[in-house]
Amino acid sequence: MSAPTAAQAMAAAAARLRAAGVPDPARDARVLLAHAASVDAARVTLIAPEEIAPEIAERFDNLVALRAVRVPVSQLVGVRAFYGRDFAISRDVLDPRPETETLIERALAQPFERVLDLGTGSGCILVTLLAESPDATGLGIDLSEAACLQASANAVRYGVADRAEVRQSDWFETVEGRFDLIVANPPYLAASEMHSVAPELRDHEPRMALTDEGDGLSVYRVIAREAQGYLTATGRVLVEIGWQQGAAVQKIFTQAGWGGVSLCHDLGGKPRVVCAEWPA
Repeated sequence: MSAPTAAQAMAAAAARLRAAGVPDPARDARVLLAHAASVDAARVTLIAPEEIAPEIAERFDNLVALRAVRVPVSQLVGVRAFYGRDFAISRDVLDPRPETETLIERALAQPFERVLDLGTGSGCILVTLLAESPDATGLGIDLSEAACLQASANAVRYGVADRAEVRQSDWFETVEGRFDLIVANPPYLAASEMHSVAPELRDHEPRMALTDEGDGLSVYRVIAREAQGYLTATGRVLVEIGWQQGAAVQKIFTQAGWGGVSLCHDLGGKPRVVCAEWPA
């Protein structure tokens, strides 16, 4: 019996993933086969008529089995695209999300010289901002040592390591100095929401990056209370939010005395970033 072609293997994998409830199973099957065969995903159609080698078929089957139990594709292939760059990731860091690019766009709308990234994770925000702003320097902090190592690796990967310091810290605990831009994508899911999130998040991404184990607003309170002590007179704070948190987060900053508190929406029209300036 001849080996299956790449097209047949992808079709079978897509059916298996569909049965497991995986969203967009055909896309995932294509990406995983490309990874197993060490070819670019855009070239998979070129090998579709060809029989796949046994070792590639075995790798592909293992990847599909893991995806069927909802391990994220990015963890299986080791990278996730974000703002035009492929960031190395692992299960120790939050998967970069397209909606976070709204924060990047807003941050780049005004010049900055020094940026602080609170809860840097993979470093995708810090590294992107520095890569897009060649004269800027920055500090990324994270409570997770594993996340700090991942962020440092991505800083090296994109040639900004000489301008990016990554440090372990519980929010502002070890932060010193002043910054004209402070950014954060904090854990904003309430503990009560965790049971309803996708298995990819709930079971395979770091819980501490997803929820504050409270109402999902505690980190915004910390930032609103403490960030002014680390911001220049003309600086600003940008925080990503859950799409239903706009009014609540704006209120937290306004009540803490911040001025120029505004709301930015993502490409889908959902509230995604709160911007605040100091002083009021």
